[in-house]
Amino acid sequence: MKLDKPRIEPLDVSQMNEEQLEILSRASIHEQPLNIHLTMARHPKLFKRWLVFASYLLNKSTVPPRERELAMLRIGHNCKSDYEWSQHVEIGKKAGLKDSEIEMIKIGPDAKGWSPIDSTILRATDELHSDAFISDVTWNDLKQAYDDNQIMDLIFTVGNYTIVSMALNSLGVQLESK
Repeated sequence: MKLDKPRIEPLDVSQMNEEQLEILSRASIHEQPLNIHLTMARHPKLFKRWLVFASYLLNKSTVPPRERELAMLRIGHNCKSDYEWSQHVEIGKKAGLKDSEIEMIKIGPDAKGWSPIDSTILRATDELHSDAFISDVTWNDLKQAYDDNQIMDLIFTVGNYTIVSMALNSLGVQLESK
């Protein structure tokens, strides 16, 4: 973690008004609300609008869940977001990623053992992170497996989780207590 305490404290549920509680009810799939959501609840207008976009990318994207999690974990790693990484390790496992693959994500697209599409997704994520652009070579590799909508969803997934990683790091959102 870049910070050992939050810069903006997450709200306690008992402190929330009706609007905040309503938005939180749409965000939480866990028994206890996540610190990211309790922090976002401090800015309900932003939280409400971001949640629509983030929910689409996480639940309705045209990119298959396992492949989507590859990109999310890689961008979390690239942005050095411990919170993002830890949340998506569990989600990635549920989407079919093996422990060995999760470790390989840290190495990147050139790690031995990736399928061509897995390597291409990781390379596209790295290029978007470093250049805000997918090279022609990587684009053509993506086109071998993805249609235009899937490529757009991949780009917006990487972009969203870059923003989320920046926010988590800068706000000092802490990992949930176990």
